[in-house]
Amino acid sequence: MTGNPLRVGLVGYGLAGSVFHAPLIGATEGLALDTVVTSHPERQQQARAAHPDVRIAASPDELFARAADLDLVVIASPNRTHVPLATTALEAGLPVVVDKPLAGTAAEARELGALAEERGLLLSVFQNRRWDNDFLTLRKLVADGELGDVYRFESRFERWRPRLKGGWRESGDPAEIGGLLYDLGSHVVDQALVLFGPVTAVYAESDLRREGAMADDDTFLALTHANGVRSHLYVSATTAQLGPRFRVLGSKAGYVKHGLDPQEAALRDGARPGPDAAAWGTEPEELWGRLGAGESPVTGGGRAVETLPGDYPAYYAAVARALRDGGPNPVTALEAADALDVLEAARRSAAEKVTVTL
Repeated sequence: MTGNPLRVGLVGYGLAGSVFHAPLIGATEGLALDTVVTSHPERQQQARAAHPDVRIAASPDELFARAADLDLVVIASPNRTHVPLATTALEAGLPVVVDKPLAGTAAEARELGALAEERGLLLSVFQNRRWDNDFLTLRKLVADGELGDVYRFESRFERWRPRLKGGWRESGDPAEIGGLLYDLGSHVVDQALVLFGPVTAVYAESDLRREGAMADDDTFLALTHANGVRSHLYVSATTAQLGPRFRVLGSKAGYVKHGLDPQEAALRDGARPGPDAAAWGTEPEELWGRLGAGESPVTGGGRAVETLPGDYPAYYAAVARALRDGGPNPVTALEAADALDVLEAARRSAAEKVTVTL
């Protein structure tokens, strides 16, 4: 990629900004982290230590006052700020990447998408788990017909966190867009839509299990896809024994995969992708999933399927190509809106104890 690097302003330096966005931007050819926006003195120090050349802004207004000096804004601030900050960025003439969920409603997501289209600007949503190692592997198995016709897709994003941590993600204020349905649920629903397409019906169960919980911490979704596939999706912070990440059943075979993609843990530990990170996103053979029919993977049934390397860097590489060369947007606002249709239906289903037709 030729020319000067595209200058990126990053709004927010909490978990999303510091662990995911800043390192991945820094590892992407053609992108340069120019400014980090955070009002927290400790996070300002952390940003300077990790990125010595970065500018620090205490507020988004400071960043947008320099809009002419930037080529891209990344919004990794709390969920309630996504729509107003993305709107301000687009109105300032800046392409935008927004962490998931793009908005609290599908209508807001589509309005943002229309604004971006009207301005001729990129609006992309950070759905990094499309580039998880297990998801890339499953996507290839489905595309190659290894499972036959898929009947049921089971996906779990489960944790054991019996005590509340506090913060906006666990707030009961609807304006905060907290809870696991919109957090981890954004990932599992997006993956189901990528694999199996539009959804026609949604049933959900959503609970507040932990003492003092104000937002959902144990949620289940059952989706019926237009092609007949059924997706059963679990997101939980109260799972004392973790189930398989994926269990996918088809007319020819099933695929079972345990464990989480290693990239988040690597980023948290300070590892960085790059030309010297030959093993980035890979996992040992004992963690590979198993493919078979009529056999138990617990006892070694079926055959081990090598897990493809995870590739979070691919997201920002695609963003850079889209801005430089007019390449495709890796995750569009309309795709995010389709996922939000499902999340909104799930929230209604759980509250009213009904199945919602889309």
